[in-house]
Amino acid sequence: MADTISFARGAPSLDIVDVEGLREAAQLAFESDPGGTVAYGTSVGYVPLRAWIAEQHGVEPEQVLVTNGSMQADAFLFQLLVGPGDAVVVESPTYDRTLLNLRNREADVRMVALETDGIDTAALRALLEGGVRPTLAHIIPNFQNPAGYTLSAPKRAELLALAAEYDFTLFEDDPYLAIRFAGESLPTMFSQDEAGKVVYASSFSKTVCPGIRVGYLVGPQAVIKQIQGIATNTYISPNMVAQSIVNQFARSGRMDGAIQTVKTALRARRDALVGALERELPEARFTPPEGGYFMWVELPEDVSVAELETAASERGVLFVKGTDFLLEGGKNTLRLAFSGVTPAEIEEGVTRLAAAARSLGVAA
Repeated sequence: MADTISFARGAPSLDIVDVEGLREAAQLAFESDPGGTVAYGTSVGYVPLRAWIAEQHGVEPEQVLVTNGSMQADAFLFQLLVGPGDAVVVESPTYDRTLLNLRNREADVRMVALETDGIDTAALRALLEGGVRPTLAHIIPNFQNPAGYTLSAPKRAELLALAAEYDFTLFEDDPYLAIRFAGESLPTMFSQDEAGKVVYASSFSKTVCPGIRVGYLVGPQAVIKQIQGIATNTYISPNMVAQSIVNQFARSGRMDGAIQTVKTALRARRDALVGALERELPEARFTPPEGGYFMWVELPEDVSVAELETAASERGVLFVKGTDFLLEGGKNTLRLAFSGVTPAEIEEGVTRLAAAARSLGVAA
């Protein structure tokens, strides 16, 4: 069988990671602060990195908690706020690990339709007016995983108003913010929050490298203090070596260059994917993202993506079914991650994907 081409994993390929910069940052970490780098540290994370993050968001360090990746940040917040039977609003579709985590906590998950400009805020208001009282709403505002869509400015304002009016936490899960390669950046909801309802999360996995496993939470000091207690009881402290390396990488100025390299590559890969789909699979419907790693693709309603997954795998192509990101429906949808494949691989992968679709009777 031909070499496997994977559109399944949301991670940058090795050729666009600043390995040399990370090597230098690691050396600096051990040279400049060997004690802090190798010690247990504290549950809030590596203190200099915590301070750097606080500066970026214009908050006090006490409002920041640095974790082992943003998924752990998510898990800590869910552990604090979500119990069995609690209503939680998520986008439809949403990140599959978010769904798994919330279902494991026995939450009452309420999926609200995701439109190309973000969550359907009219539908959310109707849900709230109908009596649902969520403890939390989970939103991925920029280049959403899996859809690639970005939340518009008016919807950001409306979500802030709804969170204040109905007294729920707005969880702004934002690991892709820095990797916009087209269009205008929008301010975070956290930066506009006057009611203290937003908790913000991000990660260095998408901007530095996935293996670094450093994420963080920013929010009201009282919330962060409670999560610090959970962190202390979970692991004493997170990975100080990784966080010390990220701190040096960020403060050395290498971060900006690394992000630009990733953005340039991602734009070329997005363009290759759009062109290949338009040429090879014109039945596919999609909205090209302005950043991030992912694109949501909808095929004709009679197409079974579960069958397509098998046919594509036989031709050496992998992707993730849309149903993995939903509680129901989406049997004709799929997520294509373009971050880890070169333009040439994208061209070949979509050609194979189209051949798999034709084998199932999808019209040319």
